[in-house]
Amino acid sequence: MNTKLLQKMKPTLAALALGLTVSVQAATIPVDRIIAIVNDDIILQSELTQRESLIKDRLAARGTALPADEVLRKQVMERLILDSIQLQIGSERGIRISDSELNSALERIAAQSGLSLEQFREALIAEGQDYAQARQQIRQEMLITQIQRRLVNGRIQVSEQEIDNYLNSELGQQQTATRFDLSHILIAVPTQASPALIQKAEKQAMEISASLQAGADFAETAIAQSQGPNALKGGEMGWRKQNELPEQFAAAVNSLSPGEITQPLRSPSGFHLLKVNKKEGGAVQLVDQVKVRHILLKPNEIRSAAQTRREAETLYGRLQNGEPFDALAKQYSDDPASGSEGGSLGWAQAGQMVPEFEQVMFNTQAGQTSVPFESRFGWHILQVEDRRQQDLGEEMMVNQARASIRQRKFNEELQNWMREIRSQAYIELK
Repeated sequence: MNTKLLQKMKPTLAALALGLTVSVQAATIPVDRIIAIVNDDIILQSELTQRESLIKDRLAARGTALPADEVLRKQVMERLILDSIQLQIGSERGIRISDSELNSALERIAAQSGLSLEQFREALIAEGQDYAQARQQIRQEMLITQIQRRLVNGRIQVSEQEIDNYLNSELGQQQTATRFDLSHILIAVPTQASPALIQKAEKQAMEISASLQAGADFAETAIAQSQGPNALKGGEMGWRKQNELPEQFAAAVNSLSPGEITQPLRSPSGFHLLKVNKKEGGAVQLVDQVKVRHILLKPNEIRSAAQTRREAETLYGRLQNGEPFDALAKQYSDDPASGSEGGSLGWAQAGQMVPEFEQVMFNTQAGQTSVPFESRFGWHILQVEDRRQQDLGEEMMVNQARASIRQRKFNEELQNWMREIRSQAYIELK
């Protein structure tokens, strides 16, 4: 038997070894049981129960009414099956979430509530939640996201012709795209579906549309009836730029105001209903850029960290005494690419450098040289040559176009990939 599967079954096997139930002081504890086999993994009744409880808590916190138990259970079961398939694929590919990545994510979650990680842990425990279980759930969600990004992005190609076509289109010529906070309901249609099945899905989508127009809650309807990946989040997709959406979706939501819902939209995946929760539109954004050069000194086998710092301080003294920055960079910098250019890094903006470098760069005046400072790469001295505010340039527009096309393709290809891996999996419901 598969080692992973055996490990997961240990509590169930141990209980079975003692009998069908374990009686402790007249209290009867039902034995956990296997409710599905998914390839080399199993899904236990306790997992379904725990996930249902988690989803109910999340929906209650948002004030969303719950569907009938059997409807929610079916949705949760489908999500557990897909999660299991994806996690097995990730394990086969060696995809992992390190403890440091997990801790960073937890710190960001805690910071959103104004808490430290330790305070966040104490708050969860005070609410009666299992911190280790919450930590594992977040690790699993991060891992599934990482698996999707790595494997689905590998199926996507963006050609130069597509970029040119995009930039020449009406959407591409907008310097910034309108952004929409969207929710989504999908009535899925299998590949090569019969006309009768397509007609049935369309009828269901039209009935849902009429119900929503009559005042039904979108989130509750998504939880109960959507077959999209965000169904259990009430269909929430989050923010999307107009140029990241399929063209028919972008055209449909463009004329809507917050709170309005599209008519059913047909795509290869099925029939879609989109609700515009919020809308932000696209004024021209200027980017702060800094023309900067630096000298980098790295510790190595013959120069300790302390010696590296002292050498950086010596070079800083020579700069203060008037020696040319470019000459010292060419002679001493351990960054060969910029060193050969007198330390020049060209025009830089937020998000391009490590945080320690950006902090000093943005706090140094034009024409000034920083004192030595340390990043994970070593010790730096930087000099700010100039500053400017720049409209999105041609290079940035190309990068934005490539990212937008890739994001749009990712959203479409994710649905195809998930249908594929599910159809290829061995699934046995107990």
